[in-house]
Amino acid sequence: MIQSQWKQQLFGAICLTLAAAIWGGVYVVSKVVLEVIPPFTLLILRFAIALIVLGAFVISRKDYIAKKDFPMIMLIAFVGITISIAAQFLGTKLSTAHMGALITSASPAFIAIFAVWLLKERIQWKQLIGIVLATAGVFIVIGVPDQADAQSSFAGNVILLVAAVSWGLYTVLSKKATQLYSSLAVTTYVALFGLIFTSPVMIWEISVTEISWDFGWEIWAGVLYIGIISTAGAFYLWNKGFEMMQAGSGAGFFFVQPIVGSFLGWLLLHEHLGLSFFAGAAFIFLGVALSNLQQSKAPKQSHHS
Repeated sequence: MIQSQWKQQLFGAICLTLAAAIWGGVYVVSKVVLEVIPPFTLLILRFAIALIVLGAFVISRKDYIAKKDFPMIMLIAFVGITISIAAQFLGTKLSTAHMGALITSASPAFIAIFAVWLLKERIQWKQLIGIVLATAGVFIVIGVPDQADAQSSFAGNVILLVAAVSWGLYTVLSKKATQLYSSLAVTTYVALFGLIFTSPVMIWEISVTEISWDFGWEIWAGVLYIGIISTAGAFYLWNKGFEMMQAGSGAGFFFVQPIVGSFLGWLLLHEHLGLSFFAGAAFIFLGVALSNLQQSKAPKQSHHS
């Protein structure tokens, strides 16, 4: 029993690490793609591609969600895609990328809070200390905001905070949904409703933005990567990982994102990595390890649907 629970924890940890690593790496690709495709249009493209990929699996496995549960899935899609990802785009545009990375890294704290409120999970001291350590690690990796960041838009920073809170709520609501349905079905239906809810914004964006659709193959390759790997793949892995473990413990894996993002920025974009990167990474890994040390000793949650 204990061994099978340990295997489940390990599998969940691998899923969450891969998801966060993919999201950390995707900014290198999206940096290039966003120069020619505006954000909401790219958002619709990525979820349309993800829906085709995931939908094929759902149809082949006849893994459907009952209509009576559509309101729950629609709420998850609205919170996680239309609000959270849109707020991340808009907030970063009004503020700075630096502040965007810093504020949205607060998501694990909100995941832990929502897990206590909605899933009735107990958050222990080791978990809280783990989240604090990992958050300190993010500050060390990204650095404290400088004078230019201090002058960034207050409205933009508030919108980024909305993105962090709504991602925490999305994660916990998705975990609740995976107690009833498979991660594959939840991720697919969320992509479908997210597409529907966000389409009006894309239509407005296209009407006010001039887009030349004559892209080179590398842009389309980037769009496919964002749609298949970072959306269909990473969203599924994120939901699957939280299906396997407590939301409060899984939250810390979000911090893998800035480490991978910084590393790939150094590797592919020749950005500088100083001592602060390695010190911050050590804090993040220590925080994640501490959060999950508690989890292995915690009694297994009983789920009631």
